[in-house]
Amino acid sequence: MSARLNDVRILMYSHDSFGLGHLRRCRTIAHALVEDYRGLNVLIISGATIAGAFDYRARVDFVKIPSVIKLRNGEYTSLDRHIDLQETLKMRRSIIYHTAESFQPDIFIVDKEPMGLRGEVEETLAYLQQKGTKLVIGLRDVMDAPNLLEAEWKRNDILRKIEHYYDHVWVYGPPDFHDPLLGLDVPSAVREKMDFVGFLQRSKTQSESTSYRAEGDYILVTTGGGGDGSELIDNVINAYKAAPELTQKTLIVLGPYMPGEQRQRFMQNTSGIPHIEIIEFDNRMEDIVAGAKAVVSMGGYNTVCEILSFDKPALIVPRIVPREEQLIRATRASELGLFDMLLPEDAEDPHKMAQALKALLTRAPPSANGKGIELDGLENISKRIAEWLQPQDAVKVIPASG
Repeated sequence: MSARLNDVRILMYSHDSFGLGHLRRCRTIAHALVEDYRGLNVLIISGATIAGAFDYRARVDFVKIPSVIKLRNGEYTSLDRHIDLQETLKMRRSIIYHTAESFQPDIFIVDKEPMGLRGEVEETLAYLQQKGTKLVIGLRDVMDAPNLLEAEWKRNDILRKIEHYYDHVWVYGPPDFHDPLLGLDVPSAVREKMDFVGFLQRSKTQSESTSYRAEGDYILVTTGGGGDGSELIDNVINAYKAAPELTQKTLIVLGPYMPGEQRQRFMQNTSGIPHIEIIEFDNRMEDIVAGAKAVVSMGGYNTVCEILSFDKPALIVPRIVPREEQLIRATRASELGLFDMLLPEDAEDPHKMAQALKALLTRAPPSANGKGIELDGLENISKRIAEWLQPQDAVKVIPASG
């Protein structure tokens, strides 16, 4: 069953400088909303270079803004080296503002960066606030280590700005998993706006055209976008070389942002290992996770939601610099008995990594710990939106096929 909301417009912003996390989260929410409500349209503003490589459902579209990339030292640069960074940021600000002005959304949902990249959405927030648009900031379950987040947010006066602009602060995780603002001096007015909606459940794409069709049982090794995942892939390959008794098929998905020379190196490095298969990228990762026997990953938000949604035994080797987000999430999940965790320094030891991979084959799925992690984020978001946009009696339920 699907309900009708008449001509509702939702604008989403995903700054994605180097990775797929923000765009994939926005797309998941957008697809769930158009499935639940006919008459609802979603437009996603994205800085992801490969925003166009994904499929979008009817009534979901995207506007691509010029891409910038984040360097390892935390600084940004234009993806197109011929254009000055300041010029790129100016273009992005202008496109975001004019998109909001033309689209006239009922709701504006910003992903993770409250004021956008280098403050680029603040002008748009001020404009939409005057227009009466409902303004929402969506935060991951874990943002970063409190001292790092606090320094970054104090410098840009973020908490005061959240209090000033936003109507709601959604946390994409359950309240008993982790508080993303733990350790910060959060004004009570911001705390009152916080709503822990829950993890965002994933489902198979129901697509006939998944480009990869796996044969038999496989361990999936995924590093998300792949821009910073080469160490984990090296660790898995070295473990297979050090332990010939490891014969479980492993599928490594490199990710679209992995540099070409690293791709080549991995292909050459695994040519003598019959149990390892490598593919570059698949835009339907949900289906590949769903088909896996177990998953090895760095513990980014989307992959963790997929692991929990499809109830897969998992080994997490978190990235620990420049952000501690993955380390905090993996530590908490392993405390709850959801996954196994191996620190990067241990994963570098081929024998320790081989032991962890063997243990993974007999590990119980996350559901076996009996803690019952809720995966109801999409359902809760859908309810909030119906409550805001129309009184309950005005939301008519009609057959989705009608």
